[in-house]
Amino acid sequence: MITALIIILVAVGSVAFHLMSPWWWTPIASNWGFIDTTIIITFWVTGTVFVAILFFTGYCIWKFRHREGVKADVEYEPENKSLETWLTIGTTIGVVIMLTPGLFAWKQFITVPEGADEFEVVAQQWQWSYRLPGKDGVLGKSDVRKITPENPFGINADDPKGKDDVLIESDDLHLPIDRPVKVLLRAIDVLHDFYVPQFRAKMDMVPGTITYFWFTPTKVGNYEVLCAELCGVGHHAMRGMVVVDNDSDYRAWLAEQTTFGQSLAKAQQQKSIDLASTTDRATSEKKVSAQ
Repeated sequence: MITALIIILVAVGSVAFHLMSPWWWTPIASNWGFIDTTIIITFWVTGTVFVAILFFTGYCIWKFRHREGVKADVEYEPENKSLETWLTIGTTIGVVIMLTPGLFAWKQFITVPEGADEFEVVAQQWQWSYRLPGKDGVLGKSDVRKITPENPFGINADDPKGKDDVLIESDDLHLPIDRPVKVLLRAIDVLHDFYVPQFRAKMDMVPGTITYFWFTPTKVGNYEVLCAELCGVGHHAMRGMVVVDNDSDYRAWLAEQTTFGQSLAKAQQQKSIDLASTTDRATSEKKVSAQ
């Protein structure tokens, strides 16, 4: 009897906790409210089944409890085809109700609207880097085999479309409000997952593969980027920030960023300085030796 009561209290307490819980989703800041709806549908289907099973279990424990001197008024039934049929039909309907909205959400999630902007996220243990197209509006070609300390994105230096690409390393990413963007995702070491909770948008990043999704930022603000795939001992610290700006603030920020061509020129200039310094040092050492 006590066991049955505890089970019923667990069911009632679970519903009460859900209705009165202060922990709920963060306010949405993108166009993906449909994903919230999909999750809520799944939650209510599974929640209803969970509560029904608990109540049924509690009822069975109470109804068929052992009582001295009382003979059971039911017979053991190893099979009940009618019950099994209805359970199969009910389960099928529940799965369809949960699965169908998810398929529609996934279709929308990967169907990028025409005219959407584009940027690339590069993940590595344990930091985020970003690449945006320059004035030509096109990202240059890249290859993981071309990654060097001077070229951490692996951009093909012979591709003219890559020279004006804007590079943001280990810094905040800014995006303009109310403009759809396609997010290209690359990982250069292990599995990662780009996740911004307020955007309701996340996607695995697989080495050797470019994955993608799209969204439209709808609220100005700062939104934390998390890695949602265990990627090593520094996984917990792999965080960043997406800043959604109005158009004027975004353009001002973009004008301050470094392009791939500028970074190549700076690297070449530094090499020249280092070479000159090495030559001067060698010349000085020869003079000292001659004296």
